[in-house]
Amino acid sequence: MITGANRGLGRALALGALQAGHRVAATVRGADSLPSHGRLLVLPLDVRDRAAAFAAVDRATARFGAIDVLVNNAGYGLIGTAEEVSEEDARGILNTDLLGPLWLSQAVLPGMRAQESGHIVQISTVGAVGTMPTLGLYNAAKWGLEGFSEAMAAEVASFGVRVTIVEPGELRTDWAGGSMRFSEPLTAYDELRTSLFGTPDVPWPSAPGADEQQASGTSPADAAAEIIAHVADPDDTRVRLLIGDDAPPQVHAALSARLDEYRRDPRFPR
Repeated sequence: MITGANRGLGRALALGALQAGHRVAATVRGADSLPSHGRLLVLPLDVRDRAAAFAAVDRATARFGAIDVLVNNAGYGLIGTAEEVSEEDARGILNTDLLGPLWLSQAVLPGMRAQESGHIVQISTVGAVGTMPTLGLYNAAKWGLEGFSEAMAAEVASFGVRVTIVEPGELRTDWAGGSMRFSEPLTAYDELRTSLFGTPDVPWPSAPGADEQQASGTSPADAAAEIIAHVADPDDTRVRLLIGDDAPPQVHAALSARLDEYRRDPRFPR
């Protein structure tokens, strides 16, 4: 079962899983463009709706008998400083990027515990290790996702259920365009936005359209293939899976900077 499967990484995962011979329940927010396939069930779902999440899992289970793998992929980015983010902005991204995966995880776990097997894959980001100005609420949602997911991995291991947190670097998707939302900007932060994005304007004028992909980064198909291979390998017990050549150095830089700060405390182990 893959959420947010209509485009980007979610679509690549759905197509890759079908090509590998799996049965796929793909959830989408609106109209979908997925190809018709005898092993594909497309389900409408707004992951913010807990009752709807449970109902979608019930429908997928009724169709296929069980859910062996859940991929929580649905989500979006948000550009806005802490001062600029409105209540609606904050609740929207937390409900989607943090609570949505929690509701789906809760919905599949009873079945996975009963069958004593299963795998929950949480699509996170290298931005859950460090932060970037103006992406604070997105970072917060993904840090929260990683927090409960790491704890959940230990909670469900004795039932035969695995949890993986996927941390992609840059992907060739429309994340910076159609999958990005923007808070109402304050002129006080124009200089900051210019230093980060080359323009004080948001949405930025050069943002790709909803159907366009950025040119750099790992392709969604390659990322999906790596995730599918990880799920298929029982010996790959990593809780965190880095995707893309740029991901390891980004994580290393973020963790090194944090350790450098902690080491300023003389009580910190050397």
